[in-house]
Amino acid sequence: MELGVCVASKIDDIDYVVRAEELGFSHAWMADSQMIWSDPYACLALAADRTTTIRLGTGVAVAATRPAPVTAASLATINQIAPGRVFCGIGTGNTAVRIMGHKPMRIAEFDQYLRELGPLLRGDEADVMFRGRLSPVRHLMTDHGFVNMADPIPVYVSGFGPRSIGLAATHGDGVVVSLPPVPKRFEQLWQGLRMFGADAGRDLDRTNFKTTFLSTIVVTEPGEATDSDRVKELCGAFAIAGAHYAYEQWSQYGREPSGPVKEFWPEYVALLDQVDPEVRHQRIHGGHNCWVVEEEKQFVTKDLIEASCVVGTAAEVVTRLNDLDASGLDQLMILPPLAPRYEVLEAVGTQVIPALG
Repeated sequence: MELGVCVASKIDDIDYVVRAEELGFSHAWMADSQMIWSDPYACLALAADRTTTIRLGTGVAVAATRPAPVTAASLATINQIAPGRVFCGIGTGNTAVRIMGHKPMRIAEFDQYLRELGPLLRGDEADVMFRGRLSPVRHLMTDHGFVNMADPIPVYVSGFGPRSIGLAATHGDGVVVSLPPVPKRFEQLWQGLRMFGADAGRDLDRTNFKTTFLSTIVVTEPGEATDSDRVKELCGAFAIAGAHYAYEQWSQYGREPSGPVKEFWPEYVALLDQVDPEVRHQRIHGGHNCWVVEEEKQFVTKDLIEASCVVGTAAEVVTRLNDLDASGLDQLMILPPLAPRYEVLEAVGTQVIPALG
């Protein structure tokens, strides 16, 4: 089991990635959402220059906002600074697209995008759809120091539903998911991956395909409740983001919420209904994964925390991670809130990582 860190891209906080490397985190996933955070590629360039071992990539890049040749060139540029340490996490767009009032990229478009991206990252030619027309595209100066496409850049596809998981199994080197942190869900994930992979002529296993889980970890004191004020401070922002996502699914597609969100759903909808529909898309993701806005703190419940986060004493966390590893999970990346991010990083880096096998 590897532990990575998902970073809310912040251009003046590269020390955070440097410290993650020192503590033994394997990956730094720089988040991409242009209207709330810094540009991830600027952050990756600085991180690449200041680190030597940690793997660096997008967590995840948004296909809807950048054509595949732009994404490929951006990552291959970072690969020139940190050869062999760069990876590409890619998705259809959650906050990046939704906070502009639009739906994420459709699955058929994402399929086409992934068909383009893989060859382009290798320096090969791909038929690229641009402005409604397919045309052959390749980087013309791969051997002149502008980019590095010789060292492989693995592609990890964000999968929030069966169809996107199918695309990961078809086109990717791995998948990024956010599921309830219980082994059964990852065993089911692998059943789907093997089925989709077989349909695409691929025999997937853990030697050639990696699974990554987006969550966060809180190391509790002995006897501390999983919904103590301290725990809420350290993971509430990640937990409440599940409600943000549920609201988008309900408002855009009519999908009813499941799990702990159902407990407070009428009150949560009533809260957001107070916002002018014309600008509601600017409010739904308020504080996204950085802090909990004041009026939403009431919804950070014990059940919501336990359904999305890994919370327990160091020994309990290690046991849970080993169980997840046995069920097919290769990496958990943590996304702590902004203010206490170093506290979470230090606790996991000093108490959990050394105890993992």
